[in-house]
Amino acid sequence: MSTLGRAELETLIEEATVDAWGEDEQRTGLLTMLEEHLEVPFTTAVLGVEVTVRGVGLSPDGGIVALCSRGRVRQPIGILDLPLPVPAPGGAQWIEAYRYWAS
Repeated sequence: MSTLGRAELETLIEEATVDAWGEDEQRTGLLTMLEEHLEVPFTTAVLGVEVTVRGVGLSPDGGIVALCSRGRVRQPIGILDLPLPVPAPGGAQWIEAYRYWAS
C-alpha cells in the first residue's frame, strides 16, 4: 500500500521521465532513480524467507527487478512483487512511483 498520494507519485514520475521518449526510456529513467536513491542493502521476506536486496536491475524482458541474495544463492525478484520491510528503506518512494507508473 502506497504511503504517497497520487500527486506526489506523479511528481516523482515526472522527475524520472522528464526527457524520456516512450515506455522503455521512461522505465530506464525510473530505474536510474532507483539506482541512485534506494538505500541498499536491506532485508525483506520473500515467501517467508529472509533475503537481502543488494541492488536493482533490468530483467531480460525489460522489467525492473530487485537483485536478492540469501547466502550464496542469487535471485532477481520483480520489484512489482517485492514486499517491503517495515520500516521501508530510504528511497522506497521510487519503488512506489514505479509501481504506480506500471499500473
